[in-house]
Amino acid sequence: MSDIPLLELRDVSVAFDGFCAIDGLNLSLALGELRAIVGPNGAGKTTMMDIITGKTRPDTGVVRFRGRDLARMDEPSIARLGIGRKFQKPTVFEALTVRDNLVLSLRGVRAPFAVLLARPSGAERDKVDHLLHAVRLADHADRRAGDMSHGQKQWLEIGMLLGQEPDLLLVDEPVAGMTDAETMATAELLREINRTRSVVVVEHDMAFVRALDVTVTVLHEGRVLSEGTLDAVSADPRVIEVYLGR
Repeated sequence: MSDIPLLELRDVSVAFDGFCAIDGLNLSLALGELRAIVGPNGAGKTTMMDIITGKTRPDTGVVRFRGRDLARMDEPSIARLGIGRKFQKPTVFEALTVRDNLVLSLRGVRAPFAVLLARPSGAERDKVDHLLHAVRLADHADRRAGDMSHGQKQWLEIGMLLGQEPDLLLVDEPVAGMTDAETMATAELLREINRTRSVVVVEHDMAFVRALDVTVTVLHEGRVLSEGTLDAVSADPRVIEVYLGR
């Protein structure tokens, strides 16, 4: 891994109507890293992701991706730099097949209406086939997305995000509502994705976080409370008091 952070937040703060949602946050992610972000509700996890993707501008501090200042860039510009975000609730085109959803997601693809009328090119078909296998949906390619289980829809949306070819994936609570088997399969999926891309996962499910086996950052009141292995942060008295003990 490079010594230069892929993503860096330094002394970042933002307040809404007098409430300090992010308070001097410092966070650094190395190129090729998979990081888990945990913390109680209201800790600032979603706001942090909003800042990284340009949805929210910080009041103070520095936000950099590959050395580029993100603080003054809009959401589309940040996405083009190579940052992709998956929200907690899957948003797929339920009336379309799994394959068509992935075709629509491809970076640089034609306008959506044209995509549905035209046959995908050979390169597009190859890319979609790769995505189908990557997210474990090859056997469901021609099913309507609306007929898939909740977990499968989550995987489909991860596949759609991969279709944009981001360098960094921000994934928000991917296993909420999943079965235990789907949860473990999702951990394996994200570890495989991490072989070629950096990933930040926000999650509450500690079994899932343990399965990821990565550095864990605990947020509380908009700042980093503790950081390290899951065992290390779980033993931190401050984390037990504000999060794990609840």
